[in-house]
Amino acid sequence: MLIAIIGGKLQGVEAVYLAQKSGWETLVIDKNPDTPAAKMCDHFLAFEFSSSHPVPKGSPDVDLILPAVEDIEVLAAVHTWAELKQIPLAFDLEAYSVSNSKLTSNTLFRKLKLPIPASWPDCNFPVVVKPDTASGSQDVEVIYNSKSFMSWSAPQQRIDNLVIQEFIHGPSYSIEVVGQPGQYQVLQVTDLSMDKMYDCKRVMAPTVLESDHVGRFKKMALALAEAINLKGIMDIEVVLNDNELKLLEIDARLPSQTPIAVYWSTGINMVEMLGNLFLNGNTIPSEQKYERFTVVEHLLFSDDNIEICGEHIMVQDGPLALYQDFFGADEAITSFSPEKTRWVATLIFTSDTYDDVTDKRKNCYKQIHKLSHQAPNGCKFV
Repeated sequence: MLIAIIGGKLQGVEAVYLAQKSGWETLVIDKNPDTPAAKMCDHFLAFEFSSSHPVPKGSPDVDLILPAVEDIEVLAAVHTWAELKQIPLAFDLEAYSVSNSKLTSNTLFRKLKLPIPASWPDCNFPVVVKPDTASGSQDVEVIYNSKSFMSWSAPQQRIDNLVIQEFIHGPSYSIEVVGQPGQYQVLQVTDLSMDKMYDCKRVMAPTVLESDHVGRFKKMALALAEAINLKGIMDIEVVLNDNELKLLEIDARLPSQTPIAVYWSTGINMVEMLGNLFLNGNTIPSEQKYERFTVVEHLLFSDDNIEICGEHIMVQDGPLALYQDFFGADEAITSFSPEKTRWVATLIFTSDTYDDVTDKRKNCYKQIHKLSHQAPNGCKFV
């Protein structure tokens, strides 16, 4: 089977990785030939989608299209391509239109009476300011007091397109739902760690969240999927604050980071589930048979320094490649080469016990640290 993945950035890397784990042939279509997933896929096509050019020139016949972008114009063009050529499209544009707007999503949360952070001006400082339609940590600001807020002072028309709410403290968690009305599957909860820019730098599974909270989280996710009549995939992010799970955002598209962590922890492949849903009308395989301890985190190596950073670093260093047993990590998606003094990597560690995963991580960083003390022309890939 040939799957066309639209977009080769972080979500595209995730889609290629999991599609290949399913044994599928992958085609990435992106306007940038140096996009991160360009060398991970089996085939690459440089093409820029638009309303006037919705059908990619030179594309082979594909069995399934999976968008891994958030550009509305591109998504609309891809939808046109799928309709014209009668190709199954693994994407729910209507559900995405709800989740793409934080203002619209918050209205839905209130309608369902789900707990969310209090909105400004009915909350205390600090407050967090987020663009209505940006994803992840993009353009997120935290304002700590009224004086700073007054000096920040955005124009009214800009405020109308922002989400301003209380900045709540606590651990973050994520969960995915895959399916269609009447047939939803709520998957494994994962634990998120953020960098100083509020970008996720690490995903861990299985969760440390107490079982009562896990049950509430899954019910919350199911209620949201049903409310938007989801057909496809959606992820939900929450913060545990004052012993209550508070909703931060939903995204009705394939996320990055968490699907790989869930795959290694449970064996469940979300891209395979999407393929089964849109090709066969079901989400099999779905049974979770085990939970392995898994850590997925992002490393920046620069000038002999090692830093764990948010996933934004993974788009800063050209095309990526997949390696196994990378300095002791089970797998790595990385721009590494022995002669480079700066490279990035998404490292995957997994084992049957937490202690083994911890030991793997320590050993991996020790090996990388040793590498940094060698002459560049003496470096060898392990």
